[in-house]
Amino acid sequence: MTENIHPFYEAHRGAMEAAMRHRLDLAEPRLRECTRLPDTDQIKREVMEEFAIVLAQTPYVGGSASRMSDFFIRLIGFIAISRVLRRHGVPVPLIGEIERDAYKAQLLTESETERLAAGRHFLSPENQAFLREQAEMSHREEFPDDFVYDFIEPGPGDSFEFGINYKACGFCKFAARYGDKEILPNICGLDFDAYATRGIRLERTQTLADGAEHCNFRFFHLASK
Repeated sequence: MTENIHPFYEAHRGAMEAAMRHRLDLAEPRLRECTRLPDTDQIKREVMEEFAIVLAQTPYVGGSASRMSDFFIRLIGFIAISRVLRRHGVPVPLIGEIERDAYKAQLLTESETERLAAGRHFLSPENQAFLREQAEMSHREEFPDDFVYDFIEPGPGDSFEFGINYKACGFCKFAARYGDKEILPNICGLDFDAYATRGIRLERTQTLADGAEHCNFRFFHLASK
């Protein structure tokens, strides 16, 4: 029996399920090519069933008042994909490749104009001010399963626009609670394409998932080709 889904995620459930189905459709060629699984339709059904479980497990971290809620909405479904494929014996690194390819393809269905506009907004002074406020709020630790992070200003000689150091990660806490630590790096790998498709280069040399003290995100304008 699945636990109840938090009302915040229930309100977004239809859109989240639609995004999951789209993602699985985009992943299907790689599933057939790389996994040799006999019935990808069955795999899709299993993933959607697992997604219902994952959705009920997803922690509430402040809803629309917290930017991190959107991270859970967009990415938590990859936990369901990873769980199902791992049960079918697909190696974790290959699962990561399949997920990253599907996610990038999904991101690219949005027009380049919209994606680059979103990237400019992310790097804008207005959004940086918002991120500073959100970072300060995160240290209140109102929600125990939330992220905790610092906004990093560039210093003399730095070429990045700004940075974020994540001191605590909601996905790491989720993975530790539900036994998903092995597949957690696959979630981390999605970040690079998420920013690159919006015209932003992400540099990151360490993550909490790999045992570091913090994740060091640094954001740059992506050079035009």
